Amino acid sequence: MIEQREVARQVLSLMDLTSLNHDDDANSISQLIGSIDASLGLPAAICVFPEFVQQVKTTLSALGWTSIKVATVTNFPKGIEPLDKVLRETQQAIEAGADEIDLVMPYQQFLLEDADTPWQYIKSSKQVIAGRAKLKVIIESGELNNSTLIAEATRLALIAGADFVKTSTGKVTINATEDAAKSILSVLGKSTKRVGFKASGGIKTLEDAYPYLILAQETFGVEGVTADTVRFGASSLLQDVYAKLR
Repeated sequence: MIEQREVARQVLSLMDLTSLNHDDDANSISQLIGSIDASLGLPAAICVFPEFVQQVKTTLSALGWTSIKVATVTNFPKGIEPLDKVLRETQQAIEAGADEIDLVMPYQQFLLEDADTPWQYIKSSKQVIAGRAKLKVIIESGELNNSTLIAEATRLALIAGADFVKTSTGKVTINATEDAAKSILSVLGKSTKRVGFKASGGIKTLEDAYPYLILAQETFGVEGVTADTVRFGASSLLQDVYAKLR
C-alpha cells in the first residue's frame, strides 16, 4: 500500500460514520459523535436513524463541526415500506436537518422484474428533497445475484435521480464486494452526469477500504475522488483509521 497515513487521511475524509442499530438511543449517538477526534480529522458525514437527526445536527453545530453532513436512512433496511411513509419520513428528516438521505431501493420488486416501483420510490424521493439534500440510493447489491442486475439497478437509480449509488445496507449476508463495486462504477463512469459511489457493509479496516478507493480513482480520476463522489459507510473503520494516523 502507498503511504499509509495519506491513505488514512483520505479515507477518513470520505467516511460516513454510521450507527444503525436497533438499540440506538440518545446516549449511544452521543458516544458515536464523541468517538471523533478532530485533531486527527473529521469524517464526511454521520449517518443515523431519522429520530436522531436533530440531535446530531445540534451537537455538530455546538462543536463547530459544521463541515460534517448529517445523513439518515429511509425504507430501511428491507426496502418494503409504503411509499407514502417513505416520503413522509424523507420530508421530516430534511426538516430536522438531514443533508443526505440514504434510500433503500425496493430491490425485491426489482428482482421480480418490476422496475417501475423502484423508479417511483427514487423519483418521488428526489422530488420531495427538491435540492435540499443529496439522495443516496442503496441497491442492496448482495441480493441482486449477478453483475448484470447490479448494473441495471445502478442505471435505474442514476436515471431516476440518485446523487450516489450505494452498495448495501449492511444488514444482509453479502454486503459490499469488489465485484459489485466494479459493476456499479462501470455504469457511473460512463454517465455524463456525475453520480457518486458509496461502499457500505463489512468495511472495517483501512485495508478493507483501500481496494474500493483504487477502483474509484480508476473511475473518477485521482483528483476526482472527493466526498462529493465517493463515500465509505462504516462504524469500526474510524478507529482503525485513527490508529493508523496516530
